[in-house]
Amino acid sequence: MTHLDFSPLFRTGIGFDRVSRLIDSALSGNEQAASYPPYNIEVTGDDSYRLTMAVAGFGPDDISITQQENALFVAGRVKPVEGERRYLHRGIAGRAFERRFQLADFIKVSGAQIANGLLHVDLVREVPEAMKPRQIKIVGAEPQSIEAKAA
Repeated sequence: MTHLDFSPLFRTGIGFDRVSRLIDSALSGNEQAASYPPYNIEVTGDDSYRLTMAVAGFGPDDISITQQENALFVAGRVKPVEGERRYLHRGIAGRAFERRFQLADFIKVSGAQIANGLLHVDLVREVPEAMKPRQIKIVGAEPQSIEAKAA
C-alpha cells in the first residue's frame, strides 16, 4: 500500500493537504540513502527542538544549513585533503550528504554549532502575535421591555 486516501480527514480541516504529500514522500523514500548521517530530534522545551547529526570528519566549513519556507536542508561535503593517503582500514564515512527536514509552520532555526563530531541545530517555534489565539467578545443587543416600546 503506497497511497493513502486522506480525503475523509479534510472534510473538517482546512490547509492540511500537505500532510498527504509528506506521508507519501516518507513511504516512498530510499531507506538506505536516508540513513546517513544518523540524527536525533529532541524536544528541549515547550516550543524548542534540537536536531543533532553525527558528522564525524566534517568541520564547520564543510557543512551548510539552509532554511527555505518550511524545509530545512543540511548538506555536507568534505574538502579533499592535499597529498595522497593510504588507509589500512577506512571506517569513518566522509561521504557527501544532503538531508531535508520538513518543518512545521513558524519553526525557525535559532542557532547551530558543531562539537565532538556532532552538529547541533537549535529550532524554536515563533508564532507571530497576530496568529496567536485570542478571545472574541460577543456583544448582544440590550433586551428592551414592552413598556419602553409603547411610550
